[in-house]
Amino acid sequence: MVSLDDVERARETISGRLHRTPLLRSGTLSEQLGIDARFKAELFQRTGSFKVRGALNKLAQLTDDEKRHGVISISAGNHAQAVAWAAREAGIDALIVMWQGADELKVAATRGYGAAVDQVATDPAAAFQRLDQLMEETGRTLVHPFDDPVVHAGQGTVGLEILEDAPETGVVLVPVGGGGLVSGIAAAVKAKRPGIRVIAVEPELSAALHEGLKAGASVPVKPISAADALNAPFAGGNCIAACRELGVESVLVSEDDLADAFGWLYARMKLACELGAVASTAALRSGKVVCAPGETVVAVVSGGNVAPRQAAAILEKR
Repeated sequence: MVSLDDVERARETISGRLHRTPLLRSGTLSEQLGIDARFKAELFQRTGSFKVRGALNKLAQLTDDEKRHGVISISAGNHAQAVAWAAREAGIDALIVMWQGADELKVAATRGYGAAVDQVATDPAAAFQRLDQLMEETGRTLVHPFDDPVVHAGQGTVGLEILEDAPETGVVLVPVGGGGLVSGIAAAVKAKRPGIRVIAVEPELSAALHEGLKAGASVPVKPISAADALNAPFAGGNCIAACRELGVESVLVSEDDLADAFGWLYARMKLACELGAVASTAALRSGKVVCAPGETVVAVVSGGNVAPRQAAAILEKR
């Protein structure tokens, strides 16, 4: 499992190449819920999401031979963009496996950062099979989107920043797809504050970590949430083990909860998020998470790579 030392080393490794994203407070939600509601705005990170933290840390660990052979990854979009950008900065060739129907803007951005994109697969499950095939054919090093401890350590730097900016934090809510972000954050904040609650929030229609925690092992799911960034076909085995050991809680939110939180963040916080990034806020606004009066609660807003058409459609229904 990732240690606090791993996360602190990751911060040293990636320091100077990322933005220090703000921790924003909502007086409105704080008053409504009787808590101190804060939002860790990772949508302002390079490439538009937290993912670049783990990608940079992973690429920094590669040997010269691995760098020469290039890297490969798989993603619906945010991790794809992060790996593409980080690889370009390091002068490393990158190949990203995506799938047919992936967000066109995210595919275009990934190519724009210089990576090659393979879209042979028809869905996320088939894409992981395609990934295995291409890894064998090319000899590239995998930069896993969510189940690599080195990537977890990079993502855990979000947790370090939260506690530095709000050391009194009692609850951290994290949007979850495959489980890498919540694993890293939990490793960091639980080491510093063992009593802090870390809550993994997933859509009801994309509950890979939730099902994995129940089963005690990674199990396949068929994710169909509109929050495409959270549609992992399984949660990472390392993620499940870490979350179980660290006592991470699991909460599910509905598609309506997501749409409500999306509109609220846009209208009241002026945050143009992607739908998956609002899962943590959805858990608060829907009452799926109950916190102690006056408690400082941080909702991680994990990314902002949203298609204008999707954003407009959600906002029009409000």
